[in-house]
Amino acid sequence: MSDMLRAPAEVKYADELDWLESVDTGPKPFSWRLSPRMVRLFILGSERADGLDRQIPQKWFGDRSFVERAIVTLASDRGLLLIGDPGTGKSWLAELLAAAICRNSTLVVQGTAGTTEDHIKYSWNVSMVIARGQSRESMIPSPIMTAMEQGVIGRFEELTRTTSDVQDALISILSEKYVSIPELDRDSIVFAKPGFSIIATANSRDRGVNDLSSALKRRFNFVRIPVVTNKRSEAEIVRFRTEELLRRHHIDLDVPPTLLDILLQSFADLRAAAASAASDDEKLESALSTAEQIGVLEDAILHSQFFGDRALRPEILAGSLMGSLVRRSPEDLAILNKYLHGVVEPRAKQDGGDWAGFLDGGRQAIASLS
Repeated sequence: MSDMLRAPAEVKYADELDWLESVDTGPKPFSWRLSPRMVRLFILGSERADGLDRQIPQKWFGDRSFVERAIVTLASDRGLLLIGDPGTGKSWLAELLAAAICRNSTLVVQGTAGTTEDHIKYSWNVSMVIARGQSRESMIPSPIMTAMEQGVIGRFEELTRTTSDVQDALISILSEKYVSIPELDRDSIVFAKPGFSIIATANSRDRGVNDLSSALKRRFNFVRIPVVTNKRSEAEIVRFRTEELLRRHHIDLDVPPTLLDILLQSFADLRAAAASAASDDEKLESALSTAEQIGVLEDAILHSQFFGDRALRPEILAGSLMGSLVRRSPEDLAILNKYLHGVVEPRAKQDGGDWAGFLDGGRQAIASLS
């Protein structure tokens, strides 16, 4: 794992998954490696009432019912569509589900405007076709077709980013569970093995880009992942992801609780301002998601490590926040400048401490970006 920039969940948590599989006595659908109860436990973590000899840490922070509904959907062999705002953990949940169910989360199609039907079915090795003709050996199966052949989970990221032709190609796969290969005379149909299913994700902010057809919607069970608004839950997510970052970079640094509170409060303030804004020009272009909070903290930590005194300071945190959230000039600069003067400055005068340093760092960042 040391030679991977980012190990997939089934590699990162291989020891944990091995142990859970060894003690799992529950019924398993199809060819699942873990029972539904153990899949939930792997994702949400163990509790004392579970009676396990080993503690399993929580990896996804959200409502228990969302995870259970997702697991039940996959156990019924229906497609699962995780939909929500950017940064709500849809892709991470999809990866954890695939890792726990079949120990392979890497069969992924990334949806874009350039995604074609070949990306979800098959293409051809041109040189082999010229030399030997079209055959199963010269065919290049897509990740989805590979998942069908192996009876495992295939993943489709950003489904609504793809065109209607690509989305329509999924309908027969989800309903008929096979792919026809008309170019071949023999072995011209690939049937899905038991255990095959698709976990797709969609960004709710992409509504209207390429809306799903009614036929495709009927073949998915929808699980809507809401934005995390509970400050305690959001703090747990940010702390969990930050600790992963520190381990990956071999950085020994403690994030002061006061600075984590400042980061969380700043995002809460900016979200409230966006909710009350009269027009889009008065809103930051950023989604202000939990994922963006993690990105701000990551940027600040690395800046402190490489260009600071290896201690996280409020000035550096403010600079990272401003630099990450300014995407339009001058609109975003004006919004953040208003936030500094209207919210942070009074708070710094009243509380002092790290809020005062945060104000100074924010002013410096705004001046450099202007």
